[in-house]
Amino acid sequence: MLNTLKKSTIFALLLSFTIAGELSLGSSIPLGDVKMKDISGKTVSLNDVKMKNGLLVNFSCNTCPWVVAWQDRYNTLAEASNKNGIGFITINPNTRIRDRGESLDDMRDFAKKYGHDFLYTLDKGAELATAFGATKTPHIYLFDGSGKLVYRGAIDDNARKPKKVKETYLMDAIAAVGQGKSIKVAETKALGCGIKFAKK
Repeated sequence: MLNTLKKSTIFALLLSFTIAGELSLGSSIPLGDVKMKDISGKTVSLNDVKMKNGLLVNFSCNTCPWVVAWQDRYNTLAEASNKNGIGFITINPNTRIRDRGESLDDMRDFAKKYGHDFLYTLDKGAELATAFGATKTPHIYLFDGSGKLVYRGAIDDNARKPKKVKETYLMDAIAAVGQGKSIKVAETKALGCGIKFAKK
């Protein structure tokens, strides 16, 4: 009886730690069937977007300077993902400041300004960001064809100066997944603004 109690307690603690922390490598896509509204007005889920070789999820926004600095690479990453059979979606989790530049209308204006050609959805209540354990914008999660997490973290090593980028972490990971190869650098530190979760 005591051993059973101890095991159940340990399991509960491990589960709570996993939920509270960031999604670990090898994890399956969380909340894959939850529908989100895209700037086009359509609703999509992560499983709708996933392609033969995988899915790239980018938690992003409109108001973060880090996001703005990386904008020149977003369309290129989306194109590379599609060419490698990987679905691409950007998700806005900034629930607390929807009325300060992060509404669906603001998202439409932002996408138009930067000529985005990919899905940009609203994460109502930051439900997906919470499930992923995402903390930054941008924060990247790349899943393979079997829906397992194979890369998480940053886009590259220099947001501010694209010409001085030395490590193209995400682009390398996309190419590896598309070719069925292992990813050399599977985890990096996400750099960006803190996600504006709703106050509890």
